[in-house]
Amino acid sequence: MGLFINIVCVYLATIGFGLLVNVPKRALNMSGIVSVSGWLVYFYINTYISGYIFANLFGTLMVGILSIFASRYKKMPVIIFNIPALVPLVPGGQAYQVMKSLATGNFILAKSNLIQVVFIAGAIASGFLFSEFLNQLYIRWRFNLANKKSNEK
Repeated sequence: MGLFINIVCVYLATIGFGLLVNVPKRALNMSGIVSVSGWLVYFYINTYISGYIFANLFGTLMVGILSIFASRYKKMPVIIFNIPALVPLVPGGQAYQVMKSLATGNFILAKSNLIQVVFIAGAIASGFLFSEFLNQLYIRWRFNLANKKSNEK
């Protein structure tokens, strides 16, 4: 039951953030689905396989790939799906802990949390980089396949 509640909360948080940043209404549901899919990958990897860095990497990779498919399906820019779907993966809690530790003078804890935030941000950036790389490989493969077929005729 707890997982179902988390899924609903992730979906609603994504829709809410999408409304705040003026995502078109016809893209909100798809953004929520992309977000839940990415969060489920994150949750599974973080819980059963590895830590939060690889979980963020693969969760963001899933968000990036599904955002590309959603943008083609809806004929809208990819960023409309990327930005709201990224909300559950952003390390806001750790960033808050950095500021709180700095404010209370606990610099060792602040440094530790800051390193976590930097690694998570790097994993998120890498996930988007890999998803775009895979997209470009796919486009190039389709282009070469089409050229090969036209040359055979």
